[in-house]
Amino acid sequence: MESSNFTIRKSFLIPLGLAVILSLILLGIALFLQLPTAKIIVLTAFLLPICVIFAESSRRKVSVTEDAIKINKLLRSKRLDYAELTTIDIIQVRKRVFVSLSSENDFMILSNSYDRFGLLLEQLLARVPENVVSNETRQLAENPPKKCSDVFSAWLAVAVLTLIIYVQLRGVF
Repeated sequence: MESSNFTIRKSFLIPLGLAVILSLILLGIALFLQLPTAKIIVLTAFLLPICVIFAESSRRKVSVTEDAIKINKLLRSKRLDYAELTTIDIIQVRKRVFVSLSSENDFMILSNSYDRFGLLLEQLLARVPENVVSNETRQLAENPPKKCSDVFSAWLAVAVLTLIIYVQLRGVF
């Protein structure tokens, strides 16, 4: 049984990982410089979700096999057999695409945040029963949009964090 694996794009994970590292560095600087507690709380409030997003994104993997699709996430996994699928629909908001795979008892949502998303759709649609795929899904699978706003946002966060670290350390040395 041959399986194809798809993970979240590295072009998103790299700047997101840098943002986590820079946030931890900034938290260490804030503690070292004994900045006001309110600043440390705000920084921690920013750091926690970004760490969760990074951990979740870096562990996410979709496997397309001959008889099922499986998604592994942080601390959980889900599997849907192609024979159980009742509908495959698509929702597009600007360049963001969500593919909904539904069965009577379960569902799965995939986004175009995965590397080689076009190939993922192609392999998935080649294996599922014809009657469960909407026409809109087939049309979009022929030319899936490329999403880059999340990558831009992650690099922007890296730039802002770098600037904040520079401003914090400028007066120390």
